[in-house]
Amino acid sequence: MNALSLSRWRNLGIIAHIDAGKTTLTERLLWKTGAIHRMGEVHDGAATTDFSPLERERGITIGAAAVQAQWTPAGGQTHRLTLIDTPGHIDFAIEVEGSLRVLDGAVAVFCAVAGVQPQSESVWRQARRHGVPLIAFVNKMDRVGADFDAVVAQLRERLQANPWPLGLPLGAESRLHGWVDLVGERVLQWRDDGSEAAQPWTDAQAADFRPLRERLIEAVAEHDDALAEAWLVGRRIGTAELKAALRRATLRGAGVPVLAGSAFRTKGMDGLLDAIVDYLPSPLDRPAVQADSESGPQSLAPDPDGPLAGLVFKIVRQEHGPLSFVRLYSGTLRVGDTVWASQRGRTVRVGRLLVMQADRGREVEQAVAGEIIAVAGWKDAIGGETVGAPAQRFALERIEAQPAVLAWRVAAAKPGDLIRLNQALAALAQEDPTFRIGSDAETGETLIWGMGELHLEVKVERLRREWQLDLRTGAPSVAYQETPRREVRRIEGKVSQQNGGAGQFARVVIDLQPLAGGEIEFADQTRGGVIPRAFVLAAEKGLRAALAEGPQGHPVVGLRAVLVDGETHVRDSSELAFQRAGAEALRLALAQAGTQLLEPVMQLSVETPAAALGDVLADLQRRQGRISAIGDEGGRQVVAALAPLAQLSGYATALRSLSQGRAAASVQFAGYEPVRAASRSAQAA
Repeated sequence: MNALSLSRWRNLGIIAHIDAGKTTLTERLLWKTGAIHRMGEVHDGAATTDFSPLERERGITIGAAAVQAQWTPAGGQTHRLTLIDTPGHIDFAIEVEGSLRVLDGAVAVFCAVAGVQPQSESVWRQARRHGVPLIAFVNKMDRVGADFDAVVAQLRERLQANPWPLGLPLGAESRLHGWVDLVGERVLQWRDDGSEAAQPWTDAQAADFRPLRERLIEAVAEHDDALAEAWLVGRRIGTAELKAALRRATLRGAGVPVLAGSAFRTKGMDGLLDAIVDYLPSPLDRPAVQADSESGPQSLAPDPDGPLAGLVFKIVRQEHGPLSFVRLYSGTLRVGDTVWASQRGRTVRVGRLLVMQADRGREVEQAVAGEIIAVAGWKDAIGGETVGAPAQRFALERIEAQPAVLAWRVAAAKPGDLIRLNQALAALAQEDPTFRIGSDAETGETLIWGMGELHLEVKVERLRREWQLDLRTGAPSVAYQETPRREVRRIEGKVSQQNGGAGQFARVVIDLQPLAGGEIEFADQTRGGVIPRAFVLAAEKGLRAALAEGPQGHPVVGLRAVLVDGETHVRDSSELAFQRAGAEALRLALAQAGTQLLEPVMQLSVETPAAALGDVLADLQRRQGRISAIGDEGGRQVVAALAPLAQLSGYATALRSLSQGRAAASVQFAGYEPVRAASRSAQAA
């Protein structure tokens, strides 16, 4: 694999708010590239990337799906595109997080009518956090009320983006017919069959549109020295020179090229594909990935001949076993290789490698740095782990998942199905790090934890369909946390079991301090080697294990534990003894400090007709909602608020009733706050 061919690869995601048209756009791009020969529709349950029965029935994307295609711009070279269509619903945000962690670029899709919506902001922040260069596509320009300029303004105001419109649409609604290309100084006529024709500007058009092109050049020149130098001396800027400057600035994250069209009408697809090639990065354009190893930190370039390092970013259960999706950052992975799996702490063999096309796979013998590949047969793979050469044992930065905030009780209706239920739950938890399994300490009932009601509904429905389980579900519970109320010092945890034979002895002394932000820190301030390093690590392990359940029965967060003293015995001390002593010290410290109960708080964005605004506000206040803003968008009122999750049970149904079905809300996790008495009593009820 040479550098030239690698430079013509594009690994990109399609990200957006729900209903912005991501899956329809992906379907049209696949059709335009020839990857599929018949376009499927989301509303017909026939889209390529929404292949699960649940996705097709509900008309939403639940899991990120990878597809591959090729695109050759007019007069250019063929490029290979790997696209991942991601979910838009906040309950499946981990799918977006995992995808953006491993992708090189992304297309952010916005509805030309609804504009920037709350989940648009979430996925935009996710992309920016990972340093992913972006293109914006304003979709649904054929809809009544479409407003390209308004969406561009929202990109600037709501997302603090630096949007660069590369042209402007011609016509609107059913008369949408073309695009003024400011970069190429031409007009594109969009035909109903999905094709397009390009014509250079006439003299009259040039007089109208050249000032817009000059403004685009000036905006990009502020972020590109080479273009600025040419522009300041008055030299004419050609298409190739402007494209090169746009690419450099986009890769640095200085701005966002903006295009528009209608995916449903197959209008604007060629221009978007060209922009993906022109402005989004290849693996060679991305910074070298940083990895930890036994010999210290290392920087890994996308070199097929380099040391092997890849990240397992997604696990999917299929009929014949799980598939582990891996982004290779360095080296070459071959069928038959033995690789080190960082989280499993052992070597595993590569049995089969597949290039995925949604739910279908094509077997290959090897994959190289820069590729996204699926490995079949790793039954105990762990999402977020690093795979690499056994001799080097790299560890890449893991994928961080938000905490699960809602639980349902679940039980098998038939006692004989209990073992199969446990196996099925373990399989779902392997796929999804935001889905976890627990039990009620008082009743022993099984609890499943997730990101929201839709998330858990999908899991339960999969249990019923894929494992043929007859299930009973119980009322939802909220994921509370605890945090220390005050600082305590010199708390001793001790284990002493000495009865003449081999004994157990450990003594640790800790200070405990509350810590803002939910972080957990451990520090060793012992002196003079009073506790050997191995025992310090064991004490920390026991202390962290004890954080799983505080005095009030919930996980403990937001503290700093400092090991200040301790004692060992020449024969009877062991790592196990120090684990137990660390846990005991933590439990005693929390009992003395007392704990404050924390509850998950959600960010709501409610869009409602003006006539229902008063009722919507009153209902939010009854639910302990805190109104942060009320705005007017297109004659409808948009309310931003924070409310405890415990108070939002049945909110979607209540909102429909209050507004005669005309209001809609999006809800996403905002963080944890001290619980209010009314909120806790609502959950208990």
